[in-house]
This record gives sequence, structure tokens and C-alpha cells, in this order.
Amino acid sequence: MEQKLRRDCNMGKNLKQLRKKNGFSQEKLCAELQRRSCDIGRTTYEKYESGELNIRISVLIQLKKLYNCTYDDFFAGLDPDENTS
Repeated sequence: MEQKLRRDCNMGKNLKQLRKKNGFSQEKLCAELQRRSCDIGRTTYEKYESGELNIRISVLIQLKKLYNCTYDDFFAGLDPDENTS
């Protein structure tokens, strides 16, 4: 019997919402991250938002500082048990 691996939760939707909320295009965001010593290109960042790649912790740390948000903002809605009573 073939077993399919369950996809891990991805925060792509949250990354995209936070980026847009803060008024960045992917290109401008990546340029700002590069100024903050995060070596990341737009294609890679696009894969974070689409869920094709898991985001690096170093990038997440810089995004938190840039957006002035909490880590919870990145993980909002990802816990399937969060909404159960």
C-alpha cells in the first residue's frame, strides 16, 4: 500500500499577508533583508510564500524586527487544535 506523506504546515499565507500589510513588494522586501545581512533572493522568498520551501530562522528573525510583530503572527492559524473547544 502506498503511503503519502502529510505536508507540513506552512506559513506562506501569513508571510504574504504580513508583507502586504507592511507595504512591501517581494523585490523591495528582499532588498531590505539583504541590507540586514540576509542573503535571500526574490525567487527564494516567493517559494516561502507558496509553501515550496521552509523559511530559514535567520530570515524569520529579521522579518520580525522589520515588521515589528510577534512570532505568533507568523504561526497564526497553523495549529489545527487551536480552534477546538
